[in-house]
Amino acid sequence: MIDLRSDTVTRPTAAMLEAMFRAPVGDDVYEEDPTVRDLEQECARRFGMEAGLFCPSGTMTNQIAIKGHTEPLSEVICEQTSHIYLWEVGGIAFHSGASVALLAGDRGRVTAQQVAAAIRSENVHYPTTRLISLENTHNRGGGSCYDWATLEEIAALAKRQGIPLHLDGARIFNALVATGQRSEDYGQLFDTISICLSKGLGTPVGSVLVGSAAFIHKCKRIRKVMGGGWRQAGYLAAAGLYALENHVARLADDHRRAKQLAEALAEAPYVDFVLPAETNLVIFRLKDGLTEDQFLAHLAKNDIKASAFGPQMVRFVTHLDVDDAGIAQVLAALQTVAA
Repeated sequence: MIDLRSDTVTRPTAAMLEAMFRAPVGDDVYEEDPTVRDLEQECARRFGMEAGLFCPSGTMTNQIAIKGHTEPLSEVICEQTSHIYLWEVGGIAFHSGASVALLAGDRGRVTAQQVAAAIRSENVHYPTTRLISLENTHNRGGGSCYDWATLEEIAALAKRQGIPLHLDGARIFNALVATGQRSEDYGQLFDTISICLSKGLGTPVGSVLVGSAAFIHKCKRIRKVMGGGWRQAGYLAAAGLYALENHVARLADDHRRAKQLAEALAEAPYVDFVLPAETNLVIFRLKDGLTEDQFLAHLAKNDIKASAFGPQMVRFVTHLDVDDAGIAQVLAALQTVAA
């Protein structure tokens, strides 16, 4: 079965499992797990930050950061298709009692001018702008990447206004590989970054929130109240350390394979359009007359899984469990779709 639903479906490689079995562990609530400490420190170092906090999911790291930066009656500026808004169960309202100012971006990417226009002036009728959040790569944008100049402009605006800047980096390593940007430079722009390990890097579970030492200390209490205190979490952290050393450069293979799929879909008579495939996500719209359910059923007959992404919309995601032979199988199936 070729599973293109998400890069979260990967399973640990044999070498990753071996690293997990060998990991020295302790009770992380007591801050006694050496492997967790190593992972947190390595993530912080790579992104030019002071400290890190290992959590079960990217949703948790995002929501911890939002709660740490905001207060009730405040507001978060983000793009209207951001993961923190669409797919985190209304967590901004539930956990933080905050509102959202939604911007219409270009495949999920916003400009400094848009952000500046959304910052609230002091008015008793308005929530107070307390956080700006970006997503890179952007999921709904088809794995789109921010250019560095735009990030610098938004960061400079945030600093002038005294507003923290958070990055949902669920697929930040895909962005780094695609653009050639340096991870350590991100710490100069962002106050906090959520780094997911269980997507392109292929670990079984986990994300790390990085930021200043003082902010991460504050976030440990928030993690605790959300039920995110770990015990012998080093077995999972070891997978993250292994992935950082061995699974980053190989993301270029996922990007190459995604482009192959995008090029084939662009030529298919039953496809209306394909979003630019910058990284490992391929999002496309089927022409009227072929529903997403019919298309997915055809794929299923050919032992392929994919995701519906809205009316007439489908998403493919390449990852380390799909090799060139798997892509060839998908390309063959695309040739036999009855439009």
